[in-house]
Amino acid sequence: MSNVVDFFVAALVLVGAAFVLIGSWGLVRLPSTMERLHGPTKATTLGLGTLLAASMVFFQARLGVWSAHELLISLFLFITAPISANMIAKVHLHREQTGATGETRSIAGPPPRPPGESDWATFEAPEQNTRGSTANT
Repeated sequence: MSNVVDFFVAALVLVGAAFVLIGSWGLVRLPSTMERLHGPTKATTLGLGTLLAASMVFFQARLGVWSAHELLISLFLFITAPISANMIAKVHLHREQTGATGETRSIAGPPPRPPGESDWATFEAPEQNTRGSTANT
């Protein structure tokens, strides 16, 4: 392999490892569930995608063939990470609304809530005379 390809693969590995480290650190250090979701769904996913790109470039330069495995793994990660984070956030908001969580409040405080409106992500029945409610009819 040439020095340019070696440098490019090393840069991709370092950038990917930095994103994975930052995302993992955020998962461990942030205080609440909603804040901890950002680490694995954003930084770690981007870091793993970068590491898989480094693997693609390395093996193409070494063996001269492209592999679809890394592309499929990246596609799977980039599709499933936001969906799973959305589901975890909805479950957490529902449990917080019903009082089922024993989690302490985070440093960010509670999410803002307009007066007289219920949260969108809970299974709470709509209140009468609120904006967007079908119970008004």
